[in-house]
Amino acid sequence: MTAVPADTERGKGGSASIGVDDYWWYRVRARLLETILRPYVGDADTVLDVGSADGPSVGWLRGRRTHVTLDLDPRGLTVGEGVNGSALALPFATGAFDVVGAFDVLEHCEPEGVAVAEFARVLRPGGRLLLSVPAYQWAWSDFDVQNGHHRRYTRPRAVAAVEAGGLEVLRVSHAFASTFPLFAAERLVRRAKLAVRSGDAVEAADIVPLPPTPEPLARVLTGLGLLDERILRRRDLPFGSSVVLVARKPV
Repeated sequence: MTAVPADTERGKGGSASIGVDDYWWYRVRARLLETILRPYVGDADTVLDVGSADGPSVGWLRGRRTHVTLDLDPRGLTVGEGVNGSALALPFATGAFDVVGAFDVLEHCEPEGVAVAEFARVLRPGGRLLLSVPAYQWAWSDFDVQNGHHRRYTRPRAVAAVEAGGLEVLRVSHAFASTFPLFAAERLVRRAKLAVRSGDAVEAADIVPLPPTPEPLARVLTGLGLLDERILRRRDLPFGSSVVLVARKPV
């Protein structure tokens, strides 16, 4: 497998879902991603799931004739299945897949353009890229540093990154709009605390623990999150803590 320099994909470990795969956010994200993206999967036979540690959010992509999982962290792979490899040097032939999914992966990749070019390369002509990324650089906090992020995105920023790789954007929307006020408040508090501790170094962690969420609150957040699902069936959301995008490789 291709070795990857340590500074190209930031972080020491993998997704928090390795430790907690039933967290409310993952359950809601699965529904939102499926609502936005499933119509573009069509009759795809070959699917590549990049960053497959976040499998709790993309179970709806399984069941295809060929479903390949890839993760930089072997803990994100099912034992005996999948490929331990890098998004910056995908170990697959050009045009090998009908669909490539990369959910909360691109923000970990530097150079960004190399990752997008690799996603495009392994897509067949007419194939679709399914992508999600965290939103808004103003929301940058110690959580991003600990998770090994390089950047956060706006919709135009995500579109520009994908179009620079030669892909045609078919749909782009925010997600998690209903829970956005709580997200924004939490991130502003984090930023304020970080400013107070300006002398304290923050480093990438192995697996970052998710904020503890009592079950009654998790039910409320889940209910709010699923309001997005009803709207996304009909239209895009203008704001939210994630950006979700689908693009097509020209024929």
